[in-house]
Amino acid sequence: MPGVKIVTDSSCDLPDELVESHHIAVVPLTVRFGDEEFVDRVDLDAKEFWARCAAADVLPETSAPSPGAFEQVYREALSEGYDSVVAVMLSGDLSATIQAAEAAARSVNGDIPVQVVDSKTVTMGLGNLVLRAARLAEEGADAQAVADRARSDARRTRAFAALDTLENLRKGGRIGAAQSMLGSLLSIKPIIEVKEGSVVEAGKQRTRARALKFLAEKVRQHTPVESLAVMHADCPDVDSFISTLSGIYDGDIVVGEIGAVIGAHAGPGTMGITFLVSE
Repeated sequence: MPGVKIVTDSSCDLPDELVESHHIAVVPLTVRFGDEEFVDRVDLDAKEFWARCAAADVLPETSAPSPGAFEQVYREALSEGYDSVVAVMLSGDLSATIQAAEAAARSVNGDIPVQVVDSKTVTMGLGNLVLRAARLAEEGADAQAVADRARSDARRTRAFAALDTLENLRKGGRIGAAQSMLGSLLSIKPIIEVKEGSVVEAGKQRTRARALKFLAEKVRQHTPVESLAVMHADCPDVDSFISTLSGIYDGDIVVGEIGAVIGAHAGPGTMGITFLVSE
């Protein structure tokens, strides 16, 4: 008998096979390239997204799902026999997605109880929390226990990424053309961190090799960690990076491809890590 339905949004970057095997409902954001609109993960997968980005002069824009999209998913959970829903969402500081999820929760109040959790993170940081919530629900935990654990996990989550290009920051107006050109000439790789729901600068490295070493060192510094995951934006060197991490972390490493929602800002070649620190 189904118990708690886990819902998230398409910025989670979880591989499709994990979404399907754990019966996770993913509500998609919309991606817009000029006048063309695409439903994230439905009309546009990660590879197609990166191909379009390479050919575009301006960054794509993303927009949050409507409350109606969430309400439909909540009501589907009810019709499938679930008694409650826990919706774990992209950081509320970065997107209005969580507001839509909360509005829909109020609409179905009285029909099916919905707990909405702000992950305070993005991409596989969110994906990790969703996966852990789904596994706990499968063990028979009730919605309150699942939501409480997800909030606790959110507080313990760390996420770092090394950007490979400054071009997307330039296209997005976050840095000027001269700064972008200088950064490219010096092969500067900015490091970002998701901290308390917002993206902040965590340093700079002069080469990609040093940037990836910096990420691996973050895992080492926080060892022992739980639920290490890697997210990447069309990176051919992801396997060698995972091999490096396997020398530090002996558990399974989940790998997610960075899709449109985060990829629009981070750019191709971005490599990231996320994990939970010990309680």
